[in-house]
Amino acid sequence: MSLFLAEGDPVALALRGFAEAHADLVELNENPAFLRARDRDPRRAVGLVSGGGSGHEPLHAGFLGRGMLDAVAPGQVFASPHNRQVLEASRAAAGPGGVIHIVKNYTGDRINFGIAAERLRHEGIEVRRVLVDDDLATESAETATGRRGTGATVIVEKLLGAAADEGLGLDELAGLGARFAAASRSLAVAARAQTSPQTGEPSFELGPDELEYGVGIHGERAAKTIARPPLDELVGRMLDELAAGLPPGSDDVLVLVNGLGGTTLLELYGVFAEVTAGLARRGLDVRGSLVGTFVPALDMAGFSVTLTRLAPGWHRWWRAPAITPAFPYRNSDTPQETP
Repeated sequence: MSLFLAEGDPVALALRGFAEAHADLVELNENPAFLRARDRDPRRAVGLVSGGGSGHEPLHAGFLGRGMLDAVAPGQVFASPHNRQVLEASRAAAGPGGVIHIVKNYTGDRINFGIAAERLRHEGIEVRRVLVDDDLATESAETATGRRGTGATVIVEKLLGAAADEGLGLDELAGLGARFAAASRSLAVAARAQTSPQTGEPSFELGPDELEYGVGIHGERAAKTIARPPLDELVGRMLDELAAGLPPGSDDVLVLVNGLGGTTLLELYGVFAEVTAGLARRGLDVRGSLVGTFVPALDMAGFSVTLTRLAPGWHRWWRAPAITPAFPYRNSDTPQETP
């Protein structure tokens, strides 16, 4: 992997390949680089734009399409997109009601999306920001930037996309997006670091019986390295922290078990089995789930767990159809459960 990343501009090449592979769903603008969905619900009045560093595929481009995002600005590996990319993506995606930026809580993303937003407003395009900050590992008084944005980004993009397809306005969508993010918490662990694109070596070293507890999606080391416990104990510890970190509300939750790039589906489904059993013991009801690699950190061996506490009415947005390269399609003819 690192050998290929070291050749030329791997992001530009990957974007061309992605656009060709999903030409029925997305189109690529190369200068500046952004991707746009080819189709959107005619009721949608507000465009949804997201983006961030590459190396986390299918986030974000994999969620372009009807029911989710309208445009995406991809940066270099683990780097924010340039504000001009965000600006042009937003111009292409904006509806008559304006545009919403879905931004993970990292300094570079906040700065560049903020600059683009200022320019859009100067042009008369209304814009609001939804900040995703779900990572419990960085919920600390010593972390000046606050919680990082991680796996909950997928959940926010899905719920907000379905709500936008109902024709909701800019301020209503921005308020909902803030509520979706506030209702979500994530934790990630890793048994092996990602390969550094610069050196071809692991970005940090772990012993065979060690685990990085609270790792970031850019390969950031956790605040603590622990002895690796059995899976049921590890998941139980994570669920204790996640459940305690959620705001009060209903007993209904969405669950994302996400691979960090080097973890097999066999392992991830095993994690999910432990998660569902643990949530049941804690009196929480899983109303929707995703299991797979949706927000990796290149080839890191590990997983994250995200919980979102559902409010009344949100479940229908989770079950609404999404036609994108990466989100599991939900048939609109499937009977909808009562929210």
